[in-house]
Amino acid sequence: VQLQASGGGLAQAGGSLRLSCAASGSISSIAVMGWYRQAPGKQRDVVGTITGNGITNFADSVKGRFTISRDSAKNMVYLQMNSLKPEDTAVYYCYAWRAGYNPYWGQGTQVTVSS
Repeated sequence: VQLQASGGGLAQAGGSLRLSCAASGSISSIAVMGWYRQAPGKQRDVVGTITGNGITNFADSVKGRFTISRDSAKNMVYLQMNSLKPEDTAVYYCYAWRAGYNPYWGQGTQVTVSS
């Protein structure tokens, strides 16, 4: 499985960005996709995930501001980020998981939110 993330960049506080992740390879058995992020000097933490049947989960810090959607026909997953805050600044990583395998990671895309 290969994951290609895109859509990061610079936004002002209160603004919005949308990240996209394209999956390719042996994707038929992927059960969960989502996003993690890693700020400088901090560990990589989950942002949100979505299952194949559309069940989503989010970190408390982004609930109500971020949404995740999945287009199975296009093998894409999206992270819509609204009401951005400076503390959302991080490298965002696309993530995929299927039973019996280690998680898959995209290359990371930088999101910077200015105050």
